[in-house]
Amino acid sequence: MSVSKRSGGGSAVGTGFTRVRRLPELAHYDRRVIHEVLDAATHCHVAHVIDGRPVATPTLHWRIEERVYWHGSVASRMLKAGALAEVCLTATLIDGWVLARSAFNHSANYRSVMCFGRPEVTAGAADKARLLEVFTERLFPGRWAKLRPVSRKELGATTILSLPLDSASAKVRVGPPDDPERDRGWPVWAGVIPLTQRAGRPIADAGLAAGVPGLPRAPRGRRRSR
Repeated sequence: MSVSKRSGGGSAVGTGFTRVRRLPELAHYDRRVIHEVLDAATHCHVAHVIDGRPVATPTLHWRIEERVYWHGSVASRMLKAGALAEVCLTATLIDGWVLARSAFNHSANYRSVMCFGRPEVTAGAADKARLLEVFTERLFPGRWAKLRPVSRKELGATTILSLPLDSASAKVRVGPPDDPERDRGWPVWAGVIPLTQRAGRPIADAGLAAGVPGLPRAPRGRRRSR
């Protein structure tokens, strides 16, 4: 059995389909936990079926209240298919390698969320611009107002999809290896190797005009270890 740290508070989400069957003691159906994982993850994968074949596409996402959003080109087959059929959006963070005393009991500390449903398409240019501003500001606060304004042609070439979080579940593992008692005396190192992701020092574009001020600070990091 893996080790889980459950969180209380918030209202539960999830249906029979979202119930975690494998290691159910790691499951969370609390909205607060689902929000935290989606907000911390830098990217997600959206799985769907195209011409009878399964496809899982990596993309960037953002959350506003009880919806998760992602965007791409209107020419993307993923977005065309995603607008017509149900999808599964998955976000995952790996927080550490868990080294046990046997290969079988090695694991990872992680946080993940799976969201299911039929996406909605954002149609209006003003709504698209507002959502893209939220997306940009979450990553780079204060930057949207300094950028060249987005054009109607660019908005027309962009598709934004979203899912409600009323059919979602989280799965979280934290803690040390879960070796059986018979293995605890085996003479090999066991424990956790934490993994983190952080922003490095910004590298200016070679064509940057003279006098343009540098970034006041590195972009906001979205990963944290547990």
